[in-house]
Amino acid sequence: MKHFKYTRGLHDLGNGLHAWLLPDGSWGWSNAGLIEDSGQTLLVDTLFDLKLTREMLDAMRDAVPAARDIGMLVNTHGNGDHTFGNQLLEGKRIIAAAGCAEDMRHRPPEQLAQWQRDWQSMGTAGRFWYEVMGAHFDFQGIRMVLPNETFQGEKRLMVGNKEVVLLEVGPAHTRGDVLVYVPADRTVFTGDILFNGGHPAIWAGPVSNWIAACDRMLSWDLETVVPGHGPITDKSGVREMRDYLTYLLAESARCRAEGMSFEVAARKISLDRWANWGESERIFVNVHACYRELAGDAASAEEKGIRMALLEMMGERYFEMKAAGHVHGPDCSH
Repeated sequence: MKHFKYTRGLHDLGNGLHAWLLPDGSWGWSNAGLIEDSGQTLLVDTLFDLKLTREMLDAMRDAVPAARDIGMLVNTHGNGDHTFGNQLLEGKRIIAAAGCAEDMRHRPPEQLAQWQRDWQSMGTAGRFWYEVMGAHFDFQGIRMVLPNETFQGEKRLMVGNKEVVLLEVGPAHTRGDVLVYVPADRTVFTGDILFNGGHPAIWAGPVSNWIAACDRMLSWDLETVVPGHGPITDKSGVREMRDYLTYLLAESARCRAEGMSFEVAARKISLDRWANWGESERIFVNVHACYRELAGDAASAEEKGIRMALLEMMGERYFEMKAAGHVHGPDCSH
């Protein structure tokens, strides 16, 4: 594996591919990518606010002349930290899975701008959300720009003479997850199908779809894996995520068979193997997704109307751990 430092900014992957990294990779600090060939360009994801996205686009334009006129944007899924900068590419070809557009409509930037104003009235959930996300990004004045081209299954694109494969693997993390695979360069931009060094958040599920997505990547000839959050990795990072998901599903099945509620199971399941991963409070989201799958319930956390309750549980866990000295707040020096 080529080794890339986990530092903020643009990283040259070779052969016209670049990754934009935003440490520390926790809530909202996401990665993106650029694919260039023969003067044509494709951007993989935008960032959580306009200032961050402008910074990224300026750096790309300085490093890659063809990026001064980016032709295509692919949104890997509908979360704001991968889509809220879309308005800076308005009028371009913006491609995503149909489920991505659905998720974007459901949680527009105006809602998070409202939360930024009202978080103090939202209890533990609001205090948690503001500390890990709301205090670090600017959601005011963002206009939602939806994909103007959606697909299901697989879509193949040409960027110059370079083939790029878009593979829909959701619902998993969200309702519309897509992998962006560049076979000739043995590289994949995973979106949030991979959190490297952090617990994932299984908002939609089923978990089995996410495991299948990991298996698909492991079947490919891959050298470079750019996660949605965290450092650049290789297949070892994908294997670790797959191990986490299969373990969590099995442990959830055991706890459920013993009659535990998902809340009790989330506190009982040992995460010792992943003790160095951040955002362990997401265990509540993830065990709830496992329980839904085990019950044959295909609804997402959003559709179940439990998202705010899960934020409340995560907040309680987060502040408990912080009081015990086991959580460091997000790095405010970004």
